[in-house]
Amino acid sequence: MKSLSTILASLSTALALPAFAEPLPLWPDLAPGETTRKTGTELPFRPEDKPPILRVESITAPTLAHYPAPKEKSQGVGVLILPGGGFGRVVPNLEGSEAAEWLNGLGISAWVLNYRTITGLEPEAEAAAKAEPWKRPLQDSQRAIRHLRHHAADLGLGPAKIGLLGFSAGGQVAAIHLTSETAAYEPVDAVDEANFRPDFSLLIYPWRVADEATGKLMPQIVPSAKMPPGFLVHTDDDQSSSLGAALIYLGMKAHGVSGELHVYQNGGHGYGIRTRPGSVIDTWTARAADWLRVRGWVE
Repeated sequence: MKSLSTILASLSTALALPAFAEPLPLWPDLAPGETTRKTGTELPFRPEDKPPILRVESITAPTLAHYPAPKEKSQGVGVLILPGGGFGRVVPNLEGSEAAEWLNGLGISAWVLNYRTITGLEPEAEAAAKAEPWKRPLQDSQRAIRHLRHHAADLGLGPAKIGLLGFSAGGQVAAIHLTSETAAYEPVDAVDEANFRPDFSLLIYPWRVADEATGKLMPQIVPSAKMPPGFLVHTDDDQSSSLGAALIYLGMKAHGVSGELHVYQNGGHGYGIRTRPGSVIDTWTARAADWLRVRGWVE
């Protein structure tokens, strides 16, 4: 079976994506609470997915893939991307490297995080992970932001120019991350001395962040004045409901945090930056670019 890095490199070439670098291990040893180091198993491509969609499961050793902005365009801004995948897997091209290519075009460097999944675990550990499926990815997300900030000078980043972009389940993790007051794990080295809060955020169809029956955000998402400015996108016909995105925006407004919310008429869920027939959902990247320019993150 081909390795994950080989698959990603081949896919990057086939889809004319940014040059793929060998993934960087996120943790210096085992990730918190883990007993194995599995960087993931790629699933077969589905014939109906055109272009192909890569799905990776059984991740217990999360990795970061770096997509640097062209040197002549670099704005000194970095974005951590959390793909979706329902927590059982991640989709690091549809909701990862393709978004990285868009960000690179704006002069923003990107890092795609293959965070830990609830697959690939022993039965007892899997049951615990399913009870709080966001927790291990949250630890990975916080660690990744700290990594970027700790190494900002070496990476050509401004330490206060680091953003977080989350799609679907990754958007749920990102929403929790944005409102977290404390770290979700004990520090392991000097990297963990850095602040885990991003400086701005983009939440793209965050998945199941609200209970439609109660009309409330999940209890782990508590908006406050400490949240960074944010850009949110959802569609009216998304079965995971635009209610959650609207509630996050309202929470930001209630605490004086600048934000921008777009709810498109249609487009469903899981589109990444791709087009959908009969929808203009693919224009969200243009609106996000405008927001990034207005906020001063890019020229």
